[in-house]
Amino acid sequence: MQFSEFKDQTVLVTGAASGIGLAQTRAFLTQGARVIAIDQHPLPTDVATLATVSGQLADVRDAAGLHAAIEAGVTALGVPDVVCNTAGKLDAYQPTLAIDVATWRDVLATDLTSQFLVTNQVLPAMLDRGHGVFVNMASIAGLVGGGGGAAYTAAKHAVIGYTKQLDLDYAARGIRANCIAPGAIDTPMNAADFAGDGKLAKWVAAETPAKRWARPEEVADLTLFLASQHADYVHGTVVPIDGGWLAK
Repeated sequence: MQFSEFKDQTVLVTGAASGIGLAQTRAFLTQGARVIAIDQHPLPTDVATLATVSGQLADVRDAAGLHAAIEAGVTALGVPDVVCNTAGKLDAYQPTLAIDVATWRDVLATDLTSQFLVTNQVLPAMLDRGHGVFVNMASIAGLVGGGGGAAYTAAKHAVIGYTKQLDLDYAARGIRANCIAPGAIDTPMNAADFAGDGKLAKWVAAETPAKRWARPEEVADLTLFLASQHADYVHGTVVPIDGGWLAK
């Protein structure tokens, strides 16, 4: 899959050191893009050492640190043409009575507020240029219950609403915003499902119509399309990639 428009563009990815964020980073690099790669953990060496990558260590829950990381990345590689707000965390599938306020705030800060912070920092320059694309990470938990606990489900529903409003507010000025809703993706975030005999992972695969977990690279491929000029008329929507989970 080749998208020539990404050559010499700058892409910003949060959660870039592993899972879907790393797959997105690699996918855009393969297309010739420069990548501002933000994560609280170091990037793999083969990515971190590339001249077209500006790896920035930052916790997306830390507004000041995140701001500094974006500033450093923009100084190194330029204003992003594409932003992938991918950083996220689960909440151990806890119902509301099992969640304390600190956990609630932590999950929403990671999964939702970080997207607001990143967007508001880079959006003014995109508007000045008249072009910018956001691919925000939601989840099937943003469309139905059961994909996470109360905090995660609330955050992902909010991501979808935020994305729709972002696109509605700025589409006429050259901005596109969409989000992806993954189902069962084999990433480090879901490692607990594979622990021990992997009973939970097997159950999830069995309950998924496609009868398997997806690879993060499959989500990255969808990201490339949504960020490309081929999706220029795709606005303010959420695209599931769930092996048919929502079709049940």
